[in-house]
Amino acid sequence: MITHFAGRAGDHNDRAMRGSAMVAAELAARLGSAPVVIGSPEPALGANWDQELAAARPALRAMSAHFDDLFRHGAFPVTALSRCAVALATLPVVARYRPDAVVVWFDAHADLNTPDSTTTGYLGGLAFSGPLGLWNSGLGQGLKPENAILCGALDIDPAEQSLIDDGVITLVEAGPGIAERLAAAIAGRPVYVHLDCDVLEPGIVPTDYLVPGGLTLSDLSSAALAIAEAGVIGLEIGEFEAGEAGESAHGVPIHPGPLLDALQPLLRMAAHSPATPTTIEAARLRPTAEMP
Repeated sequence: MITHFAGRAGDHNDRAMRGSAMVAAELAARLGSAPVVIGSPEPALGANWDQELAAARPALRAMSAHFDDLFRHGAFPVTALSRCAVALATLPVVARYRPDAVVVWFDAHADLNTPDSTTTGYLGGLAFSGPLGLWNSGLGQGLKPENAILCGALDIDPAEQSLIDDGVITLVEAGPGIAERLAAAIAGRPVYVHLDCDVLEPGIVPTDYLVPGGLTLSDLSSAALAIAEAGVIGLEIGEFEAGEAGESAHGVPIHPGPLLDALQPLLRMAAHSPATPTTIEAARLRPTAEMP
């Protein structure tokens, strides 16, 4: 089941709302089903985390209800997100239905800050910590720290680094042997995948943050193979950006095809999973939303 979260969720520009539509359309072409669309594109606020969360809460609650319906029906969610903050709504549902599963969080950032530790006030920087119960987003929690794996994180704040150094959260660093090291951390458990496109080396896909030293598409493909061998239960992709006329803010190619090629081992499993229509959203099934 393909879902497109089309709304804003902590955005400081509109490009990920446009980019998520491109990812959703490419997923639909590959998997042969139309996306269920949650939320509608709105101008970015660029505000502090609490204002952003209040503005996004109706769409995030709809996303949480949609995910609850998906997991109740045994569906395999494949999701195009605008921003990482949407994980505040998705991951608590994953943890509730699949407490046996690990979340592999591909991201150049740890996103483990809290309202007390953030230095930027960016909602996306609190996206992983909310489901882990490090603060109360109002959208649920329940993800156990032992079921949380950071992969490829490079830009890590001091409070986040402390969680890694203390063994609370596992970090699989970018670099040679990433697939083997990730497989060891997964240890045969089923996996839910969150992918922030900025985990990739700058210039591969268009994204807001450019953090040198990231994964190559070959790295991502080998990691996807390792995950597929353990077993994957869902995939969400966020932070893919596109401008008003389809251009990238940084002049890199904007077609999501190469990115999804690297994720093909996971998409192959999605294609062989039952695509269960949802009772909540079936009436709202429509083409992928576009920015006005």
